[in-house]
Formats: sequence, C-alpha cells, structure tokens
Amino acid sequence: MSAKSTIVLVTGGAGFLGSHLCDLLLAQGRRVICVDNLETGDARNVEHLGGDDFAFIRHDVVEPLEFAEEVDVVYHLATPASPDHYQRHPLAAMKVALYGTQAMLEFAKTKRARFLLASSSEVYGDPQVHPQPETYCGNVNPLGPRSPYGEGKRYAEAMTIVYRREGLDTAIARPFNVYGPRMSPNDGRVVPSFLRQALPGQPLVVFGDGSQTRSLCYVDDLVRGLVLLAESDEHDPVNLGNPGAVTMLELAESVLRTTGSASGIVFEPLPVNDPKRRCPDITRAIERLGWRPSVPLEEGIRRTAAAASVPRGSRA
Repeated sequence: MSAKSTIVLVTGGAGFLGSHLCDLLLAQGRRVICVDNLETGDARNVEHLGGDDFAFIRHDVVEPLEFAEEVDVVYHLATPASPDHYQRHPLAAMKVALYGTQAMLEFAKTKRARFLLASSSEVYGDPQVHPQPETYCGNVNPLGPRSPYGEGKRYAEAMTIVYRREGLDTAIARPFNVYGPRMSPNDGRVVPSFLRQALPGQPLVVFGDGSQTRSLCYVDDLVRGLVLLAESDEHDPVNLGNPGAVTMLELAESVLRTTGSASGIVFEPLPVNDPKRRCPDITRAIERLGWRPSVPLEEGIRRTAAAASVPRGSRA
C-alpha cells in the first residue's frame, strides 16, 4: 500500500488490544469502525471515543458483516485471548478462529480491503528454537488445554494465506505477550495477575520455579507495529514483541519493586503445556518495517499499575 488508509475496521475493537489500536488510528486521522460483540470486550474501553470519525457496531464476527461504507483496511483482532476464558469456553474460541476469520476475510474481499490478522506467538507452542523466527513451524500440542487458542490461530493463519494466494491483500502479525492498561485483572495472563495480587498486598503466585521466560511488549509499541505492518506491502508473518526475555521470578520481583508492594512470592505447580521459553526474533520487523519496541519493562509496569489503581469510568 503506497498511501495511508483512511477508513479502517477493527474487529475486537472494544477489547484490550483493539481499543488501544482504535486510539492510535484516530490520533493519526483515520476514520475507525469498531466491531465487537462485547463477549470479552468492554464498552468502557471505547467510551472516551466519539465524533464523526468513530463508529461502534455491536456484532459477532462469526456471522457475516454487511454495511455499505467502503473500508481500506480490516484489522482482525477479535479473539478470546485470555487463557482463563478460552479454556472455559474452548468451542467458542475455536468458532471465532475458524468461522470469524473466514467471515472477515470474505468481508475484506468484498470491500477489496487489506486484511491484517492479529495472530499470536502461541502458534510456536512450547518452542524448541530460541528466539523464534517466523520461519519456525512451532511445537504445538493439538490435544492440550491451550490448543483452542494456539491451533485456532494456526488455522486462521493458514486460511489467511489461502486467501492471499487467491488474490486478497493480507498481512499476518504475531504478537508476543502484550500488556498494558485496560487488561482485565482476571485475564489470566501474567502481568494483570501479578498486579491484581500486588496492589492489595496479596502474595504473587509464580508457577514452577519461576525460571520460565516471556517476552513482554507494552501495548503502545505493539499497536504501532500493527499499523506499520498494515500500511506496508508486507505479506509474510511478522513477529511483534520485545526480544528481551524476562523470567517469571524476575517479573514478579519487578512488579513488587515498581508498585512498592510488600507482598511476598509463593510458588505453585506449573500448568499443563505452559511454554518454558518464549522470545521473538524481530529481525524481520526491524528490516522490513523499521519497528522495534521502545518502552522499558518497568516503565510499562508503572503505567499499567497506575491505570489499574484508578476505578473504571473515572476521569482521573
């Protein structure tokens, strides 16, 4: 794409990641159409948005979407990304990955729009290659408790590639462990879990011995990468994440230090199929998009903790 898009549609736009993407796109002068069924999204995430350049459509992406307005880019973010949610509702998660992705690909095809799939580092499973380049095919357990999400994302990528071969303009982003304000405290992912425990002074629960690593990318950096990818001519999958891995014990200690919490740390058994190491090779993002993350971990935790301490709906 040689010119910046002017009209964009964001599925899952009232979710954690989608709402921050809507913020950035509006700040860049785009017209944004936010689509969400509010099953896992939250209307409060976009209640501050309004005006002629923003529209909200309550819709389940599993069903065909029809409206007359032209669209330049479809950002397909709709997915139940919380481990707690997709493990409680695995069939619903699979339906969104399969039928929702196909429905939005058909929508993009009808509009002749560029289609960006927000996939996930979960396509790598418990990787045997470190860090993970986009060429690595992964080590996913199709029968494990994480499979509704991991295999769903792998299928969504396969479907996106098929549409690409049939002539649709597509892109695939693979985010790694995004965190930031607006994540539900009961999300099940590590940063909101630690903050939910640290802020009221409860012990932080570290699974295993805490030596497993994650790559944590602040949400502002991630959505900037999504827009750069959508506005590029890139079609291959692109990792978007922080190449600086941190152990879960180090993260717990960082959360305690940043929040000033007097909480202790307790250890519990490692969950089934929990990846031991997850870290992106971002060479492709650097070379093809000129993107790399810039927000340091403790600064991102500070911003996230500050937002978590303010009641939802407050203007403070």
